[in-house]
Amino acid sequence: MTAASRPSARDIGLAAEEAAARFLESRGLAILARNYRTRLGEIDLVARDGATLVFVEVRKRSWRAFGGAAASVDARKQSRLVAAARHYLARLGAEPACRFDVVTWDGHPGPPGWIRGAFDLTGR
Repeated sequence: MTAASRPSARDIGLAAEEAAARFLESRGLAILARNYRTRLGEIDLVARDGATLVFVEVRKRSWRAFGGAAASVDARKQSRLVAAARHYLARLGAEPACRFDVVTWDGHPGPPGWIRGAFDLTGR
C-alpha cells in the first residue's frame, strides 16, 4: 500500500466516530450531536442514555504503546472536553445529569472498549 492510498488520520478518526455511534446506538443510546465544536474544545459525540446526557470521546490507536487509546485521554484533554461540555450545557438552560464516556480501539478489530463515566465535570 502506498502512502497515497492509505486513509488519512482524519478519515480514520471519522470512521471510528461512526463506528462508535453505531456501537452506542446498539446499546440504547441516542446520538444527539457529532463533532460539537467550540473554541474551547470539541466533543466527538453527544448522546442521551435515558435521562443522562453523555459526552463521548472516541479514540483509536493502531497499537497499545504509551498506555493505549484510553490513556491518551489525559488531564489536558479532559479539561478541554469539560469546557466544551459546559458550553453545550449552557445552551440548554436546565442542566441534566451528565457523564463522560470514552470509546476506544487499541489495534484490534471488533467491538471497542467502553469506559462509562470515565471522568466528571470536575475532570476527575
